[in-house]
Amino acid sequence: MQTETQTATPVTTPVPGFMTVTEAAASQIKELLSEEGKHDSGLRVFVQGGGCSGFQYGLMIEEGGAGVGDLAFESNGVRLFVDPVSISYLKGAEVDFVDTITGGGFTIRNPNASSTCGCGQSFNP
Repeated sequence: MQTETQTATPVTTPVPGFMTVTEAAASQIKELLSEEGKHDSGLRVFVQGGGCSGFQYGLMIEEGGAGVGDLAFESNGVRLFVDPVSISYLKGAEVDFVDTITGGGFTIRNPNASSTCGCGQSFNP
Protein backbone atom coordinates (compact mmCIF):
# COMPACT_ATOMS: atom_id res chain seq x y z
CA MET A 1 0.00 0.00 0.00
CA GLN A 2 1.35 3.36 -1.00
CA THR A 3 0.77 6.49 1.09
CA GLU A 4 0.64 9.96 -0.32
CA THR A 5 2.64 12.72 1.27
CA GLN A 6 1.03 16.13 1.15
CA THR A 7 2.85 19.36 1.75
CA ALA A 8 1.12 22.48 2.93
CA THR A 9 0.94 25.20 0.34
CA PRO A 10 1.18 28.72 1.72
CA VAL A 11 -1.89 30.82 1.08
CA THR A 12 -0.90 34.28 -0.06
CA THR A 13 -3.59 36.82 -0.67
CA PRO A 14 -2.73 40.30 -1.89
CA VAL A 15 -4.64 42.79 0.22
CA PRO A 16 -3.99 46.34 -0.93
CA GLY A 17 -4.35 48.86 1.88
CA PHE A 18 -4.64 46.26 4.64
CA MET A 19 -1.49 47.61 6.29
CA THR A 20 0.83 50.31 5.12
CA VAL A 21 4.52 51.04 5.46
CA THR A 22 5.51 54.70 5.39
CA GLU A 23 8.21 55.85 3.00
CA ALA A 24 10.57 56.41 5.96
CA ALA A 25 10.04 52.86 7.23
CA ALA A 26 10.27 51.38 3.72
CA SER A 27 13.60 53.12 3.19
CA GLN A 28 14.99 51.71 6.46
CA ILE A 29 13.67 48.21 5.75
CA LYS A 30 15.13 48.17 2.23
CA GLU A 31 18.47 49.37 3.61
CA LEU A 32 18.49 46.60 6.26
CA LEU A 33 17.61 43.93 3.69
CA SER A 34 20.30 45.22 1.34
CA GLU A 35 22.97 45.31 4.08
CA GLU A 36 22.16 41.70 4.98
CA GLY A 37 21.99 40.58 1.34
CA LYS A 38 18.35 39.53 1.72
CA HIS A 39 16.90 41.30 -1.30
CA ASP A 40 14.12 38.71 -1.81
CA SER A 41 12.97 38.84 1.82
CA GLY A 42 10.22 40.86 3.45
CA LEU A 43 8.97 42.01 6.83
CA ARG A 44 6.83 39.84 9.11
CA VAL A 45 4.56 41.90 11.36
CA PHE A 46 2.88 40.08 14.22
CA VAL A 47 1.11 40.45 17.54
CA GLN A 48 1.84 38.30 20.58
CA GLY A 49 0.76 38.21 24.19
CA GLY A 50 2.88 40.23 26.60
CA GLY A 51 4.01 43.75 27.25
CA CYS A 52 2.54 46.07 29.85
CA SER A 53 -0.78 46.46 28.00
CA GLY A 54 -1.52 42.82 27.20
CA PHE A 55 -0.29 42.49 23.60
CA GLN A 56 2.93 43.53 21.94
CA TYR A 57 4.03 44.05 18.37
CA GLY A 58 6.77 42.12 16.68
CA LEU A 59 8.75 42.77 13.52
CA MET A 60 11.25 40.43 11.91
CA ILE A 61 12.83 39.77 8.55
CA GLU A 62 10.96 36.96 6.79
CA GLU A 63 13.19 34.95 4.48
CA GLY A 64 10.94 31.97 3.88
CA GLY A 65 7.96 33.77 2.38
CA ALA A 66 4.38 33.34 3.45
CA GLY A 67 3.30 30.53 5.73
CA VAL A 68 0.00 28.68 5.64
CA GLY A 69 -2.85 31.15 6.10
CA ASP A 70 -0.60 34.23 5.97
CA LEU A 71 -1.58 37.39 4.17
CA ALA A 72 1.25 38.54 1.92
CA PHE A 73 1.17 41.94 0.27
CA GLU A 74 3.31 44.94 -0.57
CA SER A 75 3.42 48.55 0.58
CA ASN A 76 5.93 51.16 -0.65
CA GLY A 77 8.02 48.41 -2.24
CA VAL A 78 8.25 46.28 0.93
CA ARG A 79 6.72 42.82 1.12
CA LEU A 80 4.71 42.27 4.31
CA PHE A 81 3.63 38.99 5.88
CA VAL A 82 0.95 38.74 8.59
CA ASP A 83 -0.11 35.50 10.28
CA PRO A 84 -3.79 34.53 10.66
CA VAL A 85 -3.97 35.36 14.40
CA SER A 86 -2.44 38.83 14.02
CA ILE A 87 -4.63 39.80 11.07
CA SER A 88 -7.59 41.00 13.14
CA TYR A 89 -5.39 43.14 15.40
CA LEU A 90 -3.47 44.86 12.59
CA LYS A 91 -6.09 45.84 10.01
CA GLY A 92 -5.46 49.45 9.00
CA ALA A 93 -2.17 49.68 10.95
CA GLU A 94 0.85 51.62 9.70
CA VAL A 95 4.52 50.72 10.18
CA ASP A 96 6.65 53.84 10.50
CA PHE A 97 10.24 54.71 11.31
CA VAL A 98 10.72 57.56 13.76
CA ASP A 99 14.06 59.28 14.30
CA THR A 100 14.28 61.37 17.48
CA ILE A 101 17.00 62.93 19.61
CA THR A 102 17.04 59.83 21.84
CA GLY A 103 17.30 57.46 18.88
CA GLY A 104 15.29 55.96 16.09
CA GLY A 105 13.18 52.93 15.63
CA PHE A 106 10.17 51.31 14.07
CA THR A 107 6.74 52.05 15.47
CA ILE A 108 3.26 50.82 14.64
CA ARG A 109 0.27 53.13 14.55
CA ASN A 110 -2.73 50.90 15.15
CA PRO A 111 -6.32 52.18 14.92
CA ASN A 112 -7.50 48.98 16.69
CA ALA A 113 -5.65 49.79 19.93
CA SER A 114 -7.87 51.21 22.64
CA SER A 115 -4.80 52.03 24.75
CA THR A 116 -1.02 51.77 24.53
CA CYS A 117 1.78 51.90 27.05
CA GLY A 118 4.44 54.56 27.26
CA CYS A 119 6.97 52.54 25.27
CA GLY A 120 4.62 52.29 22.28
CA GLN A 121 5.43 48.62 21.80
CA SER A 122 2.42 47.14 23.57
CA PHE A 123 -1.30 47.78 23.34
CA ASN A 124 -4.75 46.76 24.50
CA PRO A 125 -7.26 46.10 21.71
